[in-house]
Amino acid sequence: MFLSYFGMEFNPFDKTIDTKFAFETNDLKVMNNRLNYLKENPGIALFTGNPGMGKTFAIRNFMNSLNPNLFKCVYISMSSLTVHEFYKQLAISLGIIPEHKKIDIYKQIQETIVDLVNNRKIKVIICIDEAQYLKTDIINDLKILSNFEMDSKNYFTLILTGQPVLNNVLNRNVHEALRQRITISYNFSGISKDELANYINTRLSIAHGNSNIFTPQAIESIYNSCNGAIRIANNIITKSLIIASANDKNIIDNDIIMEAYNDLALG
Repeated sequence: MFLSYFGMEFNPFDKTIDTKFAFETNDLKVMNNRLNYLKENPGIALFTGNPGMGKTFAIRNFMNSLNPNLFKCVYISMSSLTVHEFYKQLAISLGIIPEHKKIDIYKQIQETIVDLVNNRKIKVIICIDEAQYLKTDIINDLKILSNFEMDSKNYFTLILTGQPVLNNVLNRNVHEALRQRITISYNFSGISKDELANYINTRLSIAHGNSNIFTPQAIESIYNSCNGAIRIANNIITKSLIIASANDKNIIDNDIIMEAYNDLALG
């Protein structure tokens, strides 16, 4: 097993790693700053980036940091939900037993949010991940759902995250009303080469593993292969650790990285 071979207590490159070990890339720093602004200034935020760049991790890290006595967080990952299914999922996430008709569920949701904000002094944050899959009808309803008291107050924060195509979706004329309500936006650029080197060393350190096992050329190869996506980098790193331990190699060089990348591509 590569963990014991390299002296690691756990795999620090696994996607399920605790958010307390979050490595602050520039993307994560910028997103956190914008998210922290929304804690005190409810509105609509848009975060986009290619798959695997850490958007979902950043959201998970942010929501885990919030006091559940002060914030009600709802996370929905979109796929192919209908409008009615979306309303039901949102209602259930808010602790509501949904009615049968959409209009009734809509009323339940608004009444619950008003009660949380006005009576219980709890701020509501709703995050829709993979929002590039949102159907037009759902996007239209998001604008309607956010209308409270003739726009005099934002009762909840809506966070939309997705791939860059989401920008194109929201730029359609039919979505002009919602787009105008977006107060915060950011597009991930991906992990840089310097960040990647620090990321690898930091992750090895928290797992109490051997340091300096990746050569500079290996790190450059990982960077060139991952296209800024931490998820891809993690997969390449984990595979290279497996290959190295199986071949009794203590140092991971460019050849091992290329073998790992090719194995993943074929797999």
